[in-house]
Amino acid sequence: MDLDEAREFVKNNHRAVMFTWHADGRPQTSPVTVGLDEDGYLIVSSRETAAKTRNARKNPQVLLTVMSDAFYGPWVQIEGTAQVVSLPEAMDGLVAYYRGISGEHPDWDDYREAMVRDKRVLIRVEPTKAGPDHHG
Repeated sequence: MDLDEAREFVKNNHRAVMFTWHADGRPQTSPVTVGLDEDGYLIVSSRETAAKTRNARKNPQVLLTVMSDAFYGPWVQIEGTAQVVSLPEAMDGLVAYYRGISGEHPDWDDYREAMVRDKRVLIRVEPTKAGPDHHG
């Protein structure tokens, strides 16, 4: 599957499972909401203290399985390299993440305060490979 096709799928489908790896090689999975930024990176909001954040900092190779709302519907697997962006640098990206998935927030000041209080980060994933190319 072409990376642009995968990005197009993510524009309209935001449910995903993100795979990262613990230091000992064990996989760690997290259900996430995924979006796409203006540079074509997949974006996920997380917390500084989350396992996926710690794991992505140590090993930036991640994998996301992005699904439609229908569990047995279309899906795409995207491999990529993650970069964890912390606050305060992450704030504009977190706002764009919310807008891209949910539209306008009723109180942006409250949203920004919640991002700081929750110690949110933005995980930006540069896609490197996507599939499947066919279903068996």
